[in-house]
Amino acid sequence: MKRTEILLLLFGVCMLSLAQVKVDVSIDPQEILVGEQSRLTVSVTMKEGQTAQFPIYKYAEPLVPGVEVLEVGAPDTARTGDQQLKVTQVYTLTSFDDTLYYLPPMEVKVDGKSYPSKNLALKVLTIEIDTLHPNQFFPPKTVQTPPFDWSEWAPLFWLSVLALLLMALVAYLYVRLRDNKPIISRIRIIKHVPAHQKAMQAIEKIKADNADMAYDQKEYYTRLTDTLRTYLEERFGIQAMEMTSGEIIEQLRNEEDQSKIEELRQLLETADLVKFAKHSALLDERGRNMASVVDFIQTTKRDEQPTIEKVEPQLTDSERRTRRSRTIIITLITLLSLAAVALLVYVIWQAAAVMLI
Repeated sequence: MKRTEILLLLFGVCMLSLAQVKVDVSIDPQEILVGEQSRLTVSVTMKEGQTAQFPIYKYAEPLVPGVEVLEVGAPDTARTGDQQLKVTQVYTLTSFDDTLYYLPPMEVKVDGKSYPSKNLALKVLTIEIDTLHPNQFFPPKTVQTPPFDWSEWAPLFWLSVLALLLMALVAYLYVRLRDNKPIISRIRIIKHVPAHQKAMQAIEKIKADNADMAYDQKEYYTRLTDTLRTYLEERFGIQAMEMTSGEIIEQLRNEEDQSKIEELRQLLETADLVKFAKHSALLDERGRNMASVVDFIQTTKRDEQPTIEKVEPQLTDSERRTRRSRTIIITLITLLSLAAVALLVYVIWQAAAVMLI
C-alpha cells in the first residue's frame, strides 16, 4: 500500500513539472503558392528564471527537404502572470516545389531539457497555367526608359538658371573691377645709405671698370665728377649737379680745408678740359685725381650708419572710399563664385542620381 502511494506521489510530481513548461506551435498560412512565404510561430510557456533555447537555422537552411528557412526573428518575451513567461520565436519559411510537406515537431530546450511541439503540415501549390492557350504567354519585357517627368527635373533646371545668373553677375562685377584703375597702396621700405658710403661704392665701381675705359678718358672723368657732385649735394646740401666747376669751388672755400679745395679745383678743371677740349690726361694724373676725391670724401664724411625708413602712402577720402568699394566688390565676387560652384556641383550630382534611377 505504501509503495502504491509513493508511486502515485512521484507521478503527480512529474505531471506537475511537465505542466510548468508548455510548447505551442502554429503556421500561417498553411497553404502557399510556390515562392511565397509562411510564418512558423513557436512559443514556450515556462516559469520565471528558466532559460529557453529555440532551434537555430541559417539562411536558406532546409527545415525539411523542400522547405527553406529564410529568416529567424528575435525572441519576444511576455509575462502571463503567476510567475509565468511566454517566449515566442518566429521562423519565415518558403518552398519552390508544390507538394504537402510534413513538418516535424520543433524541440525547445528549457534549462537543458527538450520539449517537443506538435506536428504541422505545409501545403505548397503551384501556379495554374492555361496550357490550352499557349499564345497568351509572353516573354519578359526588355528594359524600358522611364517617361520624362518634369517634376523631377524642374528643381534642377531652376537651380541651374540661378547658378548661371550668379556666374553672369560675377563676370559683370569682375569687368567693373578690372576697368577701374587699381589703387595700390604699398608700404615702401627705403634704405638710406650715408653719402660717403654711396660715393665710395661708386668709386670702387669706377676702379673695377677702369681697364675697360683705358682709352675713354671722357667717360672716366664724367663718372668721377658725377660721383663727387652727388656726394657734395648729399653731404653739404649744395646743388652741385647744376653748378659749374668754379661755382662749386667758390661754394666750398668757406667750409673746408683750402688744400683739399685746391685739389678738387685741379680735378674739376682737368675734367672740363677732357670733356670739352679733348685734353688727354696722363695715367698718373688720373690716379692722382681719384685719390684727391677719395681723400676729400674720407676727410669730410659724417659718422653715420645706414638707416631704414618705412614710407606709407597718404590716401585721400575719395581714394579710401574707392578702396573700400573695391574690397567689398572682391569679397562679393568671391562669395558669389563659391555659391555658383556649389550650385553647379549639386545640380550635376542630383542629375546623375535622377538618370541612374
